[in-house]
Amino acid sequence: MMQNTMPWAFDQLQKLRQMRPDLVENAMTRLLGNEPELRWSLVIGAYQDGKISLGKAAEHLNMHELDLKTRFIDLGIPLRIGPATLAEAQAEIQALASWFDKLE
Repeated sequence: MMQNTMPWAFDQLQKLRQMRPDLVENAMTRLLGNEPELRWSLVIGAYQDGKISLGKAAEHLNMHELDLKTRFIDLGIPLRIGPATLAEAQAEIQALASWFDKLE
């Protein structure tokens, strides 16, 4: 019976997130805290889609980054290390230059 309600429920959840992000964030935090398999799947999916970094994925999974990196290697999940494009590399260089300027 619950599967029949899912399409509209997901639509409403997405709408509600626009109006009440705090409510949805709290619910997601509780859900992901109670469902480790779901948390793993969502975090790994976000990492593979380039939405979060390896460090952020490790943080969300309560793992050390090196442990997660090892697990990814064991599972055959490609590691994204360093900038993927020239634009990303240039953005990193600009960010570092800006950081060094602030130190002076």
